[in-house]
Amino acid sequence: MNKLFKILTISFLLLSAAQLHSQPLEVCNSCKVSSLKEAINLANAGDTILVREGTYKEFNIVIDKPLTIKGENFPIIDGEDQGEIIRIVSNGVTIDGLFIINVGTSYTSDHAAIRVVRSEDFVIQNVVLEKLFFGIYLEKSNNGTIYHNKIIGDAKDEYNSGNGIQLWYSNNVVVSHNIVQQVRDGIYLEFSDNITIKENISTNNLRYGLHFMFSNDDVYTQNTFENNGAGVAVMFSKRIKMYDNHFQKNWGTASFGLLLKEINDAEIRGNTFEENTVGIHIEGSNRISYTNNNFIRNGYAIKVLGACYNNEFKKNNFLYNSFDISYNSRLNDNTFSNNFWSSYTGYDLDKDGIGDVPYRPVKLFSYIVNRTPETIILMRSLFIDLIDFSEKVSPVFTPDNLVDPLPNMKKYQ
Repeated sequence: MNKLFKILTISFLLLSAAQLHSQPLEVCNSCKVSSLKEAINLANAGDTILVREGTYKEFNIVIDKPLTIKGENFPIIDGEDQGEIIRIVSNGVTIDGLFIINVGTSYTSDHAAIRVVRSEDFVIQNVVLEKLFFGIYLEKSNNGTIYHNKIIGDAKDEYNSGNGIQLWYSNNVVVSHNIVQQVRDGIYLEFSDNITIKENISTNNLRYGLHFMFSNDDVYTQNTFENNGAGVAVMFSKRIKMYDNHFQKNWGTASFGLLLKEINDAEIRGNTFEENTVGIHIEGSNRISYTNNNFIRNGYAIKVLGACYNNEFKKNNFLYNSFDISYNSRLNDNTFSNNFWSSYTGYDLDKDGIGDVPYRPVKLFSYIVNRTPETIILMRSLFIDLIDFSEKVSPVFTPDNLVDPLPNMKKYQ
């Protein structure tokens, strides 16, 4: 009987200890623990810290153990422009539901609202960031998630502003369902492989909505890039997949929906490029498949500069662009087939849905404008219509083998 009583007593004590341990450590202005820094120092690895609604004026907060930090009704962490606010240096950290403001601006250090350094298995979600320099900055950190955050900057000039979400030497990260506005680059990747960028909205940024360099095997899908200095820049990368994104209203003298520079073996499918100065600007990019994309009311739908080989443009819609295709060379090693061109005026006598007359999408006038931009003022003149017709009949300045031999008669849905 005494033995059974001892067993029951020990079991009760263990259960009570487990329940006590499972209770989150609370932070509030009237609590025993009134700062996030203090709570982190007191917490054990694996604990949850619950930050109650309120304002906490703190910066240089270091999370050096696996913790879950969860905010109640978006408590405000105010850095008072002093510098970096939260730095994660441990694996297994989750930050959820904080409102972080007033990151310090520096010309020598990239202060961030949340910086993750050499860490694994992190989650940053449901966070609102405002009045920031850099927003979320990953540095040599892998296998994490950045989900459903709202990052609103107040950038005025590129030289004194940072990026919304930045990945540097970081791999296997999912960046999804974030809103990023009014920063330098909305999302920036450098030397970061196997990244998934999904269903984000990146708008009104000074430079690029998304910018990545020297990053391979990345996928971005179902994102919106609108009204940025330029939509997306992909540079010096391999095997990038770009599916079902929207690039719209990226206007400016040097603006574009998508810039491709020195990339190879990529797939661009199901995207919409609408009302951009240039839909896609391509330089030195090879073996890329462009299929089922929509180019709608752009200045240039596609602008191809030198050294672009073995690319395929198939089953795309080209609708009401000023110029569908622009080339700066008479040489062409790319394939155009089965596209729909709104300016195609051919016929389909056998009613098979394919035009009986091949379509030449490169106008002589686009060749002229590339060399003398001022001539754009002549765009709607009868003289330009005549020289375009002459070049179509007998190509001299444009690539004579750049034709769509099987133009589709109906727009792809």
